[in-house]
Amino acid sequence: MKLSQSVTYAIHAVLRLAQSRDGTPISCGKLAEEGKMPERFLLQILRDLAKQGILQSTRGGGGGFNLGRRATEITLLDLIEAVDGPVAASLPLKSGFPVEAGERLREALKRIAEVTRGQLHAIKIGNLVGPNGLGE
Repeated sequence: MKLSQSVTYAIHAVLRLAQSRDGTPISCGKLAEEGKMPERFLLQILRDLAKQGILQSTRGGGGGFNLGRRATEITLLDLIEAVDGPVAASLPLKSGFPVEAGERLREALKRIAEVTRGQLHAIKIGNLVGPNGLGE
């Protein structure tokens, strides 16, 4: 499985926020600088995460972003789907496969997607942060 650059940035930012000890919001600019990410691109990703309740945003001079839930409640699946949409496997409508083979392949891909979703759901940000972060 290959993660998009957007998802990679989302994971990086959320891990950094999970490691924050004092709960003070961290600005998009600071997250972008620390992670060597383009700020304008990261801002859209952070907004998407905030819309899904994964992050909270605070406006103003001391504003920025915080986790919207505990790190142990945020899954890798949450981040992927907030940024890239649902994890699903499908074939193009005009795949050209014979009907019976196409149906079998669609069912196989559906099972693969279900297993993948389950595995991604099992990976918690808190587990990735480890004992030095807020996830423990």
